[in-house]
Formats: sequence, C-alpha cells, structure tokens
Amino acid sequence: MDIKLIKAAWECKCPRCQTGSLYKPGFLNLSLKDKCDDCGLDYRESDSADGPAVFLIFILGFTLVPLALWVEFTFTPPLWLHAILWGVLALVLTLGSLRPLTAYVMGLQWKYRATSWEDTDHDG
Repeated sequence: MDIKLIKAAWECKCPRCQTGSLYKPGFLNLSLKDKCDDCGLDYRESDSADGPAVFLIFILGFTLVPLALWVEFTFTPPLWLHAILWGVLALVLTLGSLRPLTAYVMGLQWKYRATSWEDTDHDG
C-alpha cells in the first residue's frame, strides 16, 4: 500500500508529482484536466471508466443497507424519514468520495500500468 499515492488521491492531486491538481476547477466537477500543471503528466492516457462508481455502489450498498435495516428495526421511523435520511446520506457520501476514488484508480493505473505514461519513473 502506497501512502503517498493514497494521500495524493485524497487531495485529488497528480499521481506523479503529488502537487498539481487533477480536476478542473469546481467542487463537484469530475472533468479531468488534460495534463498536470506542475509536472506535465498527460491525464488523457488514463481511463478509470466506471470502476470508481461501481466500487462506490458496492461499498456504500454494503454499508448503508445494513444501517438502514438496523435503524428500521431499532427505532421504526416513518418511511418518509428513511427516504430523506438514506437518500441524503448516500448522495453526500457518493459525491464526497467519487473524486478521491477516481484519483486513486488513476494513480494505481499510473503506477502499475504495463505500458508507462510517457516513459516516466513510477517511484517503485
């Protein structure tokens, strides 16, 4: 497990230099820049596709469904409260973690890809 890569992904930074921004400006903007402003790494070589979204579906589903069942059987709130609570929580967790998870998948691709991006040293 590469702590530098995880830290860079959490901050949505370039996997190579850990300083340049990975995304175009905007908190919820998932559009990648074409290249790193600091080191020039071309992000167009990356393709995370739907991987991060699928991971989130499984992770959040695995966590939120048992929590919703526990809340139902423990407190028995009305259905409208379930809809608001779990809908808002799922939305916030998804939007808050999609960018870092996508950055982490891109970082893993950059580090372990068989054909390297621009023949760079991958620190490992």
